[in-house]
Order: sequence, then C-alpha cells, then structure tokens
Amino acid sequence: MDDYQRKPGQKQSRVRAMLKILLLLVTTNVTTAYFFSSPSSSVKWTDYAPRFPLWDTDALLRELNSTHDKLAAARQQIDELNIRLQTSNYLMEELTTEFRKPRQPVEVADDLSTSLSGELKLVVEAHKLPLGRSGNVGSEELFPVLGSACRRHQRDLEQYMTYEVGGQCPVDDVFAQRLMLQGCEPLPRRRCKPKTPKGYIEPSPLPDSLWSIPPDSSIIWEPYTCKNYGCLVNRNKMPGFFDCKDCFDLGGREKDRWMFEIANLGYSIDQVLATKPQGTVRIGLDLGGGSGTFAARMRERNITIVTTTMNFDGPFNSFIASRGLIPLHISISQRLPFFDNTLDIIHSMHVISNWIPDTMLEFALFDIYRVLRPGGLFWLDHFFCIGSQLNATYVPMFDRIGFKKLRWNTGRKVDRGAELNEWYFSALLEKPMT
Repeated sequence: MDDYQRKPGQKQSRVRAMLKILLLLVTTNVTTAYFFSSPSSSVKWTDYAPRFPLWDTDALLRELNSTHDKLAAARQQIDELNIRLQTSNYLMEELTTEFRKPRQPVEVADDLSTSLSGELKLVVEAHKLPLGRSGNVGSEELFPVLGSACRRHQRDLEQYMTYEVGGQCPVDDVFAQRLMLQGCEPLPRRRCKPKTPKGYIEPSPLPDSLWSIPPDSSIIWEPYTCKNYGCLVNRNKMPGFFDCKDCFDLGGREKDRWMFEIANLGYSIDQVLATKPQGTVRIGLDLGGGSGTFAARMRERNITIVTTTMNFDGPFNSFIASRGLIPLHISISQRLPFFDNTLDIIHSMHVISNWIPDTMLEFALFDIYRVLRPGGLFWLDHFFCIGSQLNATYVPMFDRIGFKKLRWNTGRKVDRGAELNEWYFSALLEKPMT
C-alpha cells in the first residue's frame, strides 16, 4: 500500500476536503469565541478551545455538534433576555406614566376622613419644597411629623388641633398627654402660643436654683390637683398620689439621694463614676427622672443629663426646668431622640420595671443600647419584679441584649416583699467596646 500511487485528482480532492473542514472549524470556533468573549459574559474561550488533533474527524464532528448545541442554547438565552427587556421597558413606561399623573391628596389612614379641614389638614398633608431644594432631601415634598397612632384617634386629634391661629393655645396639657400615652407621639405642631403665667419672675441663678423651690408664678396650675408648690412638697401626706410622692421635697430625702450606697441596691453616683476614667462621663440621660434630682447631682459634677418625664399628678417638666436642668417630655414607648453611640451614661430608677410589657421592654432596652457609646454605662436602679420573673424573664432578656455586667444586685422589697415575693434588682451595665 505504501507503494500505491494515488491519482492527482484524488490527492487534490482529499486536500480540498481537509481544507474545507479546517476552514469550517476555524470559522465556527472564531464565531463562538466572539460570542462568548463579550465583557458581560463569564464564558472563557479556553473552556471551548479544541483539545484534539485536527485530523481526528470523529472528534471534530463531535466538537462541531457540541458547538452547534451551545450556539442554539445561547440564541435561546438571547431570546429570553429580549423578552425580559421588553417586559422591563413596559413596566418602566407604566411607572413613568403613573408618576406623571397628578398627585392625589395624602390618605392618612383608612378610618380618617378625607374631608379634613383647618389646621389638621395643614398638618397632615405634604408641602412642596422651594425650587432647587429637592435635591438636598431627595424629595420634592416635605411631610410633617405625625405619629401614626394619631390616625386612630381622629376626634381627639381634631379637638387638639382646634384653636385660634396666632392666639392662645388651650390649656390642655392633660388631654395632650393622654394622646401621647395612646401612642399619638409625636403630637403635631400648632400655630398658637402657650399661656404665660401671671406675675412671672426670673428663676434663681445657678447653682442656687438646683435646690430651690421655684415661685408659684413660674407655672400655670390649671390642669393639676395641687395649685402651688407647697402642696407638691407635702403631697406625700395627701391621699390620691402614688408615684414620686416626696420627690418635690428638695430638703427631704431628695437631698441625700444617690450620695451613699444603700443595702447594695442603691448605688452612689461617685462609685458609679469611679468605674470610668475621670472626665469621660460627660453627657447622659435619666429616664423617668421625677423632679430632676439625679440630673442636679450630676450637674454638680459637671455632667449634663437630660431628664425624661411625664406630668403625672404634677408639673414635673416645669419643675425640672426651674432648677436649670433639661426636661424632655416623652413616654417610655418612644424611640429615644438621640443618634447612635452618643451618650456616656443612661440612668433609670423605678420607671423601667415589670409594668412595661415584655416585648416593649426589650425594644426599649435595645434602644438604650443603641444610643450609648461603646463603653457607656447603663445604670438600672431598683428594677421591680416578681421573684419568679427574675430568672425566667429578665436575666435572659438582658443576656440577649449583650450588656457587660459590672454590678448586679438583688433583694426583696422590704415593705411587703416577703409575703408577695416582690423583688428589686439593681445593675450597672456597660456597652461593650467591640
């Protein structure tokens, strides 16, 4: 066979066939490489390069068939992408058309009438920003702050927003506070002026004001049972008062509060501050701070404390302000109006206790954790609970939040704790540095 001489025509036909196959292979693979080497494709040419000798016709045929199948699959993917693109274009056109429609009046809630009028309408609806300002806030309209729960109390809200514009606001502190406790917080703004006390005089200067009973002319007494500060100071002797009975008596127990450690449950301010480097506790918050004595003690140590309180049976906010301190009228259910990782210390005595539903309490504790800076202190002062709740509910809850325990003390409630199994626990907790 080696000596067999092929005819010239047979040789040329064989060469042409091989050239055609080679040209077809090169053309096919170049086309495939071009398709799969686009910047958005993750397909690599090296994954599809032939790995067989060009003279292996069977392998060549298999490769061509495989390439044909891949090209068919790629065409199918392109067709699917075209369909998705057409669908996206259709949705975009629909959204653009919808956005170009005139805006409908803002619906406050399903149960809130759409025929609002007067001040309530102004405080609910959106207001367009001046030209050129929309880019700063990411919107063309500005919506006034209004607690969503206000929408469930339309009649009360309308009553609250009924007044003479530019005139004197109704003396409705108790009514407004009831709305707040129903979750209508924050309340809407009003275009009226609060009543000015008759015979108002300048407050006492610091530091004398910290421990001075303010004059009766510093407050409007209409909503309250007590009509003067003398009544407030002695209200611990009067029936009908349950909370903070003696906290207006600045010459009584308030004078020594937090000055000494008492039975491991009452920590002293100086002991707490000694746990941190001197001067690093500068600003903080007292939750439910009564008449502001904790803030006064800290003010004597050049530490600024904001005191949150409600006006239950007394003008707590006005009294705190008269002492030259900072009151904040919010309920325990409201998100603390401070940025993350900002406060050095948060204190709470009696207010954070088992009267708060467990879920709401856990939200409140996480919010305290949020606003404390790393290394910040949470001083939990006389948390009240039933003995069975201590280990079953509250210890696991505090463990979930992640505070570091610097101190943790428990003790029975001395007046009736033995018979009712009522307990206190106090704790000094630290937000971890990392």
